[in-house]
Amino acid sequence: MRIMKQHEAVIKVMEENGGFSTLKYLNEKVFKVEGIEWRTKTPFASIRRIVQDSRFFFKIKPGLWALKSHENKLPNSILEIIEESKEPEKEQKYTHYYYQGILAEIGTLSNYRVYIPAQDKNRPYLNKQLKDVTTLETLPSFTYDYIIKTIKSIDVIWVNERNFPHALFEVEYSTNFKDSLTRFHEVMDFNTRMCIVSDKKRTSQFYSVLNLSVYKDIKDRIKFYDYEYLENYYSNPFKFKQFMH
Repeated sequence: MRIMKQHEAVIKVMEENGGFSTLKYLNEKVFKVEGIEWRTKTPFASIRRIVQDSRFFFKIKPGLWALKSHENKLPNSILEIIEESKEPEKEQKYTHYYYQGILAEIGTLSNYRVYIPAQDKNRPYLNKQLKDVTTLETLPSFTYDYIIKTIKSIDVIWVNERNFPHALFEVEYSTNFKDSLTRFHEVMDFNTRMCIVSDKKRTSQFYSVLNLSVYKDIKDRIKFYDYEYLENYYSNPFKFKQFMH
């Protein structure tokens, strides 16, 4: 029996997944493929190296790769992300849904219940919908109604076992961050983590807004995560518990 080559195992998993895959999915599935030996102490690093072989694969987003042989046969949601990458001036709504989904999955894997706004539940996330990675239909009534009304539109909320929000996440592509920071301000009296996820190129813009005097009460509590940082933790199962620490 011929021993399958490592890149062939990656191709096989991607083909079975519709021609694309996140690194996290590859890390979960590739090592279960029969007929292959992984003689390495760093198999996850091997997968990262393999998908960078431009003969077979191409990068869509940090941690999201596809087969060149399936470039025109990918699911519509993936094709939309690719189109958005080609036109940075265009509204990045499918990219936004992608990072919402990643944050939701990390939250679930970190043993939190996950809330996503009702208007986003049916949005596409990879080959499924955001509701498929959501565990809460409504946000628990942990405080006054006017605060709940304000924050329930936040992109992703992780809720702890006592029904309090553990972390709030806003994915920001082109807006000026102010609306997100204003919503964060509503939970300043709770021990809640507040996080902005955006492109690394927008880091200085974010901090220039955060340093406005109106946000002085929460500025030291807000974290900025770029897409690559987020994907690094999403892709490596050994790092989940380190996220946000």
